[in-house]
Amino acid sequence: MNILLAIVIIIIALIALLLIAALFAKKSYTVTREINIRRPRQAVFNYIRFIRNQDNYNKWSMADPNAVKTYSGTDGQVGFIYAWDSNVKNVGKGAQEIKGITEEERIDLELRFEKPFKGVAVAQVSTTEIAADQTRIRWSFSSSMKYPMNIMLLLLNLEGVLGRDLEGSLANLKNVLEQNNE
Repeated sequence: MNILLAIVIIIIALIALLLIAALFAKKSYTVTREINIRRPRQAVFNYIRFIRNQDNYNKWSMADPNAVKTYSGTDGQVGFIYAWDSNVKNVGKGAQEIKGITEEERIDLELRFEKPFKGVAVAQVSTTEIAADQTRIRWSFSSSMKYPMNIMLLLLNLEGVLGRDLEGSLANLKNVLEQNNE
């Protein structure tokens, strides 16, 4: 009986420690990655503005080719919504909406997740001309988590995982755009 009581006390202490740590852990995060692509800025921007093109480079869109996808509005325009529903846990269910476009400069997106976790995030994809035939693309992803779920930012290294996915997606985008240029 003493062993069982000790185990229960240890479990309660660990839970309390996690809850206390969550009080002091950050609740919001931003992950940003960038890559240079050997294509003119206008060509890069004209490709990324169309959300359906993400099927060719976005790791999350490519993770489940059998996901049910629906679209509303005009792709490449403010108000376009791409929704997905997948049985693959890491893909889940949600929607992405184009909230703003600054021609040849930036696209502002809102992502609304329903499963495996509810949440809202904003993303920005921007282009900067480095040379006539070279563009730097920067992809940022920002969100927040309420207490006590914010402890996941520490425990799961969420920023690291998202960063690797952004890097992989940008590398895919670079390959797609530079291969189409050759």
